Amino acid sequence: MEKRAELYAGKAKSVFGTEDPDLLVLEFRDDTSAFDGKKRQQLARKGQVNNRFNAFVMDRLAAAGVPTHFERLLGDRESLVKRLDMLPLECVVRNYAAGSLCRRYGVEEGLELVPPTFEFFLKSDALGDPMVNEYHIRSLGWAEPWQVERMKELTFRINEILPPLFAAADLLLVDYKLEFGLFRGELMLGDEVTPDGCRVWDRRTREKLDKDRFRQDLGRVVESYELVGNRLGIHFD
Repeated sequence: MEKRAELYAGKAKSVFGTEDPDLLVLEFRDDTSAFDGKKRQQLARKGQVNNRFNAFVMDRLAAAGVPTHFERLLGDRESLVKRLDMLPLECVVRNYAAGSLCRRYGVEEGLELVPPTFEFFLKSDALGDPMVNEYHIRSLGWAEPWQVERMKELTFRINEILPPLFAAADLLLVDYKLEFGLFRGELMLGDEVTPDGCRVWDRRTREKLDKDRFRQDLGRVVESYELVGNRLGIHFD
């Protein structure tokens, strides 16, 4: 697969074209950011770890019937993916209270949420990724009604698959964000599923093993990502 010009550079990933208009190269970089890009750092090996981690999760979801953009690994830091028309929304599913949910509602961190909660956020660094509801989405044209329902359906289907996978590795999948896009009219999972966009805790100790280690200056960020991956059965070179 021939890697061509860079089409987009985000905070931690870059996207390149290929000779096939339906396929893209997704490159995971070592860049790390938090607080809408206000805190930034380079963390050695992070791109390689997240690329392998994402491939593992996407393969598991595809095997369970979830449509995703992931095609295959190309190298240490690169994957081949379908070219999606991304919707400007993040779908966040929360199994335990943490982060902004605790700040907004004054609930204790670690409270199990039964049933899990679901929230939409508008993808906008300039606006701080505000939380939005289905009326905002429909009135402002960010997604069609069937797309909203399909995003919710896929999110809860994914949440039936991933928490048990993590639980078997003695991990709690606390919360995570998902992004979706369209490929030939079909809505499917895009972007990535890695500890950059998840909260993952040790089930017994509640130790944080995700990007909160970077946000809260806890150290050993990439090592914690690798620990989660190793427990799930991912082998990093």
